[in-house]
Amino acid sequence: MATTHHPEVVTSQRVATSGQGVMSSVRQPDGVVRILGILTMIAGAVFLIAGGVTWGAVSSNLKAEKITVSPDAAHFGGAAVDTPWEAFSQADIIKHHSLKATGGQTYAEVSSQAKALGDKLTADGVSAADQAANPDLAKLNGLKQVVMTGSFLRASLFTSVVAFGVAALVMGIGVVFGLVGYAITRSQKKDAAAVA
Repeated sequence: MATTHHPEVVTSQRVATSGQGVMSSVRQPDGVVRILGILTMIAGAVFLIAGGVTWGAVSSNLKAEKITVSPDAAHFGGAAVDTPWEAFSQADIIKHHSLKATGGQTYAEVSSQAKALGDKLTADGVSAADQAANPDLAKLNGLKQVVMTGSFLRASLFTSVVAFGVAALVMGIGVVFGLVGYAITRSQKKDAAAVA
């Protein structure tokens, strides 16, 4: 049986068995790892700054809308909405107010009731002008508008909450990149000291 000798296998056997000069026979990276560490730290700084700028932009845009958390909210009552917690609290109280106005019914339920009543009135031969004057249909259409507006406002506030979350995630990634880059550059310095 013929054996093939590969130079890298022989070298690794020699290094493993010699016991001395192990560090000297291993090729040291010539600054590539250090540069990679520095680039990772720079990427971390960019992520951290981008996340902070995004957080600030969302906060200032919310503040410019001059939204105040309803006084009867569970948290932050009366506070200006410029943080994710205040936005979430305001969205929650809007839902509460909408459901209270409709007796606990959602937009889909109120809308289907209004449509059913409109269809019934049409089938009964009631004209469009008379339907507009119908108090029950007018009440349902008004409630439908209240719930729809509440849903749009809640969706907008939740979008800002998500934007705050993405900004925080990006800042967290920036911190992790910075720490990893720092660890890479520090380990490179320790390896160089061990060889010397």
